Amino acid sequence: MPASPPPAASPWGRRLAIVATCLVSLLICCGLAWWQWDRFTSANGTFQNLGYVLQWPLFGLFPAFMFWRIRRLRQKAEADGTADERPVPAPVAEVPAPRPRPDAPQVPRTDEDEELAAYNRYLRELHARDQQAAE
Repeated sequence: MPASPPPAASPWGRRLAIVATCLVSLLICCGLAWWQWDRFTSANGTFQNLGYVLQWPLFGLFPAFMFWRIRRLRQKAEADGTADERPVPAPVAEVPAPRPRPDAPQVPRTDEDEELAAYNRYLRELHARDQQAAE
């Protein structure tokens, strides 16, 4: 059974939620700025704390700025008459299949260590035994 679409939200309810989010964000970030100011004015405060005092209110204003910016872009799109137009996706270029790698000729190595060569022979024998046992 297909799920029914969610009911349309009230535009006022959505606006109130956005405003509430912006206010809560600003209040929390101003509280954090106050906390950093207390840290800065304490005996072990540093200029890094003062920098945070200046940054936290900006972080708190960011959601309001984004809401304002999105609203402004939407109004501009409506004025241009491009509000309902969806951007046309760029055509996807076909990716060519990978080229087969030519098999590299087996060149015997002459600088191989004797101990390493013996170990590799042992591994080849073990592999051959496993292949025989699997058949």
